[in-house]
Amino acid sequence: MAGFLGAAYDWVKAAHVIFVIFWMAGLFMLPRQCIYMLDHAPGSPGEAKWAERMGKLRKIILTPSLIIVWVLGLSMAYSGGWFASGWLHAKLTLVLAMTVYHGWLVAQTKKMARGLRPLTERQLRMIGEVPGVLLILIVLLVYLKPF
Repeated sequence: MAGFLGAAYDWVKAAHVIFVIFWMAGLFMLPRQCIYMLDHAPGSPGEAKWAERMGKLRKIILTPSLIIVWVLGLSMAYSGGWFASGWLHAKLTLVLAMTVYHGWLVAQTKKMARGLRPLTERQLRMIGEVPGVLLILIVLLVYLKPF
């Protein structure tokens, strides 16, 4: 691969995929942890334990992975000269949607940690599918490059 990454491109690509997997795993786990927290009364020790777990997931896995995915992905796009490609614009739109979802979900978990219950179990189960749908579309764009 030509571009400023040169021989490092394959390593950057591998790291990008690894951190996408970490990010997706966290986005799949966080709504599930919210569901488990619903079983505990606000202010209870069980709620505090789930709030701590969700905080660690956000701080140790989710947010660092999000940042690394964006930095490596944009580096590859720049190095490959893909910013004129329609498929990349579509992919970036979907990754931006995933990032907004990430931020929204983090805000919901922080509300839950304060004892609020902004979402029902059913809503949490439904929104837990969002990253999977976005991931399918993103992977199709990357591999098929339809436009």
